[in-house]
Amino acid sequence: MEHKKAVITTCTQFVVICLLVVLRAEERTDDGGGWSLNSDFRLQDEGPCNIDVFDSSSLSYQQFIERYAYRRPVILKGLTDNTKFKLMCSKSSLLQHYGDRRVRLSTANTYSYRKVDVPFQEYVDIFLRPQSTDTLGSDTLYFFGDNNFTEWQSLFQHYESPPYVLPLTSGAYSFGIAGPGTGVPFHWHGPGYSEVIYGRKRWFLYPPEKEPHFHPNRTTLSWVTETYPHLPEDEAPLECTIRPGEVLYFPDRWWHATLNLDTSVFISTFLG
Repeated sequence: MEHKKAVITTCTQFVVICLLVVLRAEERTDDGGGWSLNSDFRLQDEGPCNIDVFDSSSLSYQQFIERYAYRRPVILKGLTDNTKFKLMCSKSSLLQHYGDRRVRLSTANTYSYRKVDVPFQEYVDIFLRPQSTDTLGSDTLYFFGDNNFTEWQSLFQHYESPPYVLPLTSGAYSFGIAGPGTGVPFHWHGPGYSEVIYGRKRWFLYPPEKEPHFHPNRTTLSWVTETYPHLPEDEAPLECTIRPGEVLYFPDRWWHATLNLDTSVFISTFLG
C-alpha cells in the first residue's frame, strides 16, 4: 500500500511539474518577447482581410511573379524560418546587446523631416508607448528605417529574408519597434516585403492610380477612427492584419499605411 501511495504521489508531482512547464512555456510564447509588458493597451479591431493569403507551398515563385509581383499585394506564410532571429529580437536580448547604441527616430508623418538620435535604451524607456488619437504625426517619434547597418549587422545577418526576389533587384532591410496605436500614414515607394516578428500590424493599401484621402500630418490611428468608418464602398482599401511569421508583399508605388495593434517588432525588405 505504501509503495502504491508513493507511486501515486510521484506521478502527481510529475503531472504538476509538467503542467508548470507547459504554463511557463505558454507564458514565454504569449508575452510577445517581453515587449507587451510595458502596457496593457492593445487595439482589438483587426478589421477584415481582403488580400490573398497563401501558404508558401501553395504559391510557386513563378505564380508569384505572374499574379502579384507587379499587380497587387499578397500575404505569404511559412516562406522562411526566423525562429533564431525572433529570439534575438526579444526585449531582454535587444536591450542587452544594443541598449547603449544610438538609434535614429523619425516623425511619423507622410513628409517626414525631423530626426532625433537617442540611445536605444532611452527609446524603449521613454518613447515606446501607446499612441493617442489627437497626437499629430510630427509629434510622434517612430523607430523604423534609419538603421545603422554596421552596428546592427550582427542582428540582421540572422534574418532570413523572403526568397521571392524580383528580377534585377536586391533587398535592403528596415527594422523597427513601435507601440500600440502607432504607424505610418499613407505614402508610397518601391516594392517590398514586411514581416512581423512580435505583435500585430494592420495594413491599408491602394493602387497607384487611386490616391487615398488623408491628411499627411494626421496619424493612421486618427484616420482609422475618423475617416475609415465613413468611406464609400468604392473607396475602401485593400487591408489585412498580419501576425508573427506572416509576410506582406506590396508592389511598386502602391499607397500604404500601417497601424500597430500591439507593441510590435517588425522588419521590411525593400526591393530596389
